[in-house]
Amino acid sequence: MLENGYALGMIETVGFPALVAATDAAAKAADVRCVTYQGADAGIVTIYIVGDVASVTAAVAVGEAEARRVGQLRHSRVIPRPDRSVMQMVLQQLEQEKSRQATSKPAGKAGDKQKNTQSTPITTTQASKEE
Repeated sequence: MLENGYALGMIETVGFPALVAATDAAAKAADVRCVTYQGADAGIVTIYIVGDVASVTAAVAVGEAEARRVGQLRHSRVIPRPDRSVMQMVLQQLEQEKSRQATSKPAGKAGDKQKNTQSTPITTTQASKEE
């Protein structure tokens, strides 16, 4: 994914339902990978999408429209062919979140539920269409 032909797309929404709808629409619109999301204060959440430049551009456009329809879109951006360090930063954040979640799972009762407020990796890809 760190090759020159890839792009990084971001869709920022207010509220989680708009983000989920935007992510679903983006993943279905093009051959992209929604790698992770990140939450901030006041309900602001951002999804990170990677893939080839044309696919990410199309996916972000569709995701924007769906976010507006369901909730509130704050901003979106596509970075075509980002520098290797930018992609490594996003992917490194994904790996840190995975390791943090693996080490922070408490050994509680089976019925205990813990509220997850940190960003969680998403590994959604579009399934190939079968004819």
